Parts: sequence; structure tokens; C-alpha cells
Amino acid sequence: QVNLVESGGRVVQAGDSLTLTCDANGDTLRRYSIGWFRQAPGKDRGFVAAISWITTVYEDSVKGRFTISRNIGKNTVYLQMNNLKVEDTAVYYCAADRWITSVRAMCDMSTPIASWGQGIQVTVSS
Repeated sequence: QVNLVESGGRVVQAGDSLTLTCDANGDTLRRYSIGWFRQAPGKDRGFVAAISWITTVYEDSVKGRFTISRNIGKNTVYLQMNNLKVEDTAVYYCAADRWITSVRAMCDMSTPIASWGQGIQVTVSS
């Protein structure tokens, strides 16, 4: 599987935009399904967005505000976050699995995913 490192997290104000980056090494992401997840203080880790081939899926609260994309040449996945809200504050994780072939499986929190990044903090202030 692949090693993942997130970056781009910081403190922003409500309404701002921010892009998180997930750099992969050890394998090409071309064959992987990739997802972004987040864990807010006192809450379980939850699904945010996923991409498998050209198909994407989003958690309802981020639809229309967040966009997941990837650059195969750079072996990188992005999460563009617009109109951030205080409730988006969380540690964000990217995850990838070569053997998961659908976005629906990626957003099912019971699906084991092989590779995870260490997480990056995003704080949205009011």
C-alpha cells in the first residue's frame, strides 16, 4: 500500500477557503480509491469525501462547499474547502486503498482502509 502525508491545515475564519494536500509515496495513486475523513473533538471519525477513478461522493454537510481531486502526475490528492464553518473544525485525514473500487465503500465507515495519513488540524474560528 501507500504512505500518505497531509498538509495545509491551519487556523482560518468562518467563510474562508483552504486546500488540504495529501502527498503519497510508495505507489502510484492511479489505482487507488482515496478519501478524506475528519474527527472533531469528542466525536468519532467521519467521512468527508472520496474519489474512485472519476467518481466522487461527499458527506451531505460539505456538498457544494468541498471538492476532492487528484493529480496523478504529482501523486497528490486535494481537498478544496470553501465557505468554511466553525463546525468544520477537526483533524482531517486522507486514506487510500488499492483494493477498494467504489466510492460507496470508501464512505462506509465499517470498510477497513489500508493506508492512513497522520492527520492535520483545521480550525475554523467565528
